[in-house]
Amino acid sequence: MLPSVIVVLMLISFTCGENPAIQVILTDKGLQYGKHVGAGWIQDKLESITFPDISGEIDISIFGTVYYTLTGMTITKCDFPEPSVEFYQDSTGFKTSISGLSVALTGGWRTQFGIIHDGGSFDMAIFNVDVTSVVELGMDPDGHLSVTSVRCEAVVGDVDIQFHGGASWIFEPFVDHYKGRIRGEIEGKICPNVEESIINLESHLQAMKVSFDVDQYLTLDLPLTGSPVVDNSSLNLGLKGEFYSIKTHAEPPFEAQPFTMPEQPDYMLSVGLSEFTLNSASYAYYSAGLFQALINDSMVPPSSPVHLNTSAMGPFIPQLPKMFPGLLMDLQVYAREVPLFSFQPGAVALGFQGAIKAFAIQPNGTQTPLFKLNVDSKFSGKVWIADERLKGSMAMNNLTLTLVSSEVGTFKTDAIEGLARMGATLAMARLNEKLGKGVVLPRMKDVQLVNTVLEMDEGFIAISSDAQLITDRGFN
Repeated sequence: MLPSVIVVLMLISFTCGENPAIQVILTDKGLQYGKHVGAGWIQDKLESITFPDISGEIDISIFGTVYYTLTGMTITKCDFPEPSVEFYQDSTGFKTSISGLSVALTGGWRTQFGIIHDGGSFDMAIFNVDVTSVVELGMDPDGHLSVTSVRCEAVVGDVDIQFHGGASWIFEPFVDHYKGRIRGEIEGKICPNVEESIINLESHLQAMKVSFDVDQYLTLDLPLTGSPVVDNSSLNLGLKGEFYSIKTHAEPPFEAQPFTMPEQPDYMLSVGLSEFTLNSASYAYYSAGLFQALINDSMVPPSSPVHLNTSAMGPFIPQLPKMFPGLLMDLQVYAREVPLFSFQPGAVALGFQGAIKAFAIQPNGTQTPLFKLNVDSKFSGKVWIADERLKGSMAMNNLTLTLVSSEVGTFKTDAIEGLARMGATLAMARLNEKLGKGVVLPRMKDVQLVNTVLEMDEGFIAISSDAQLITDRGFN
């Protein structure tokens, strides 16, 4: 039961001493849904489970020592009450309990009494099994989330067994001897098996990656920044959530700031994304030299009234076509500083400080510098969730051009600035068309987010959602 409840939380490792840029909160509602799904999965799998052989010996004073083996045990019926799972603050983990489990088994038996070997089949009923397990979530020296068994208790209420075939009638008077020994054998194997499952889960955690390549330029680090925080109603995981340039792996000149996630007990899961995560991606692209582009006339739509050549730029820079008549132009556009996002209640802001260097292309292909303009612009946007899609919109609040240097003499930038605003407006319209369609919310395998809401706050975005398991028949 335990692995099925917490395995979705196990894909993460940690480092210390940093504010988390991403927070993930599992609420009690989510824990109970995971328990319900896990119990159903176990119920479906029980009939296919086989059990290891049970061997032992019984000293019967009249006859001597009888050696026995119960083999090939399979479940024929199971009364599997839904377990209880709760956050366990004392151990920073979970407490799982099941009470009143009863199982009917069938299998084969073999006995050896001196030179006498015998065998047959048996039916067994195990009644009122109670199991309690407590696990602790912690940190190992290598930075992975650790799962440790703190306590396990198992009690088997009673066992009834009937032997068939062979000389089973000889052993029927001594069933009570078998029952007591077999009950002890079963009771003694439950907790070791539970703890073995936890150890296996722990070994899988050690193999988990903590860094993931997003594309050929970016890698995302998702370790924990500290120990999991558990209270009576939730589990909080703080993740580093930082993008790096694969090329430079440079740290940004800013740090993640602390933020407090709002409590959302009516949802199963909440995720808080700090503006630091988005800005670290922006810095990674910037430090790798990716915020730059070369624009030439072939990229301008044929229907545009203005093209990138010195003659077409005459109305804006009168001296240009006189000095360099009839030449095509290139524009080198790049960011002067790292574009940074700012999350505010209900809105996101983006500042872009860029530059444009213009060149005339000579007949021999060489480029002659013409002028350099600084571009300072501010944008604002909104993000929301509708139809289980993440959607948004952007608007340009301001755009100014400033002449920094010129090889063709001074000129006013008002007209070019108006042209740039027109181009930016058209670009915003195309962008908003795509943002309005949105993107499907990400999901894990076989799990779909539903009833998802998004709230923008100072410095972070909070997304809260329920989840549903997808089966071959649709939603479960």
